[in-house]
Amino acid sequence: MKRIAIDMDEVIADFTSKHIRLFNEKFNESLTLMDIQGSKLREIRPEWTNEILELIRDPLFFRDLIPIKDSQEVIRYLSTQYEIFITTAAMEFPTSFTAKYEWLKEHFDYLDDMNFVFCGDKSIIHADYLIDDNSRHFKNFKGQGILFTASHNVNEIGYDRVDSWLEVKEYFASR
Repeated sequence: MKRIAIDMDEVIADFTSKHIRLFNEKFNESLTLMDIQGSKLREIRPEWTNEILELIRDPLFFRDLIPIKDSQEVIRYLSTQYEIFITTAAMEFPTSFTAKYEWLKEHFDYLDDMNFVFCGDKSIIHADYLIDDNSRHFKNFKGQGILFTASHNVNEIGYDRVDSWLEVKEYFASR
C-alpha cells in the first residue's frame, strides 16, 4: 500500500484564521486573510515578530483549530486505499505536542495514532506523497510533494498544487 504523509497546520487544521483573530484582538488591528496573501503574519508586522510567535507558543493554541473543509471525509476515503501518516513539524513549537495530539484524536479518530509523526525535518518521512503547505519540506523529501494552497504560498510555483480537499481526492483518483 502506498503512503501519503499529510501536514497538519494549514492543511487539515485552520491555523491562520485563529492566528489572525488573536493578533487582531491583542494589537487592536483588523487584518484579514486577504491582507496577508503571499506572506505570513510576522512578515506583514515584523516589528511584532516575537509577540506574534508568542501567540503560537501558548500550549493550548492548537487545541481548538477548525478542521479544513472536507479534510476529514477525504482522508477517511483515502485511508481505504493508502496508508496515511499525519506529519507535523511540531519541533518548531514544542509546547504544541499535547494539543496537536488531542486535536488529531478528536477530529481524525479513525486514524491510527501510531501514524502521527511529530518531527522537525520532514525528509525523514518515508512516504510516496507529502501534502504540505510549506514547500521547504519538499527539498529533501524523496517522494512526490503536493503543495496545499494556503495564504502564505499563493505565489509559489513549480509544484503539484491542490487548492482544496476535493482537489486532493481528484488528484489521487487519477493515480
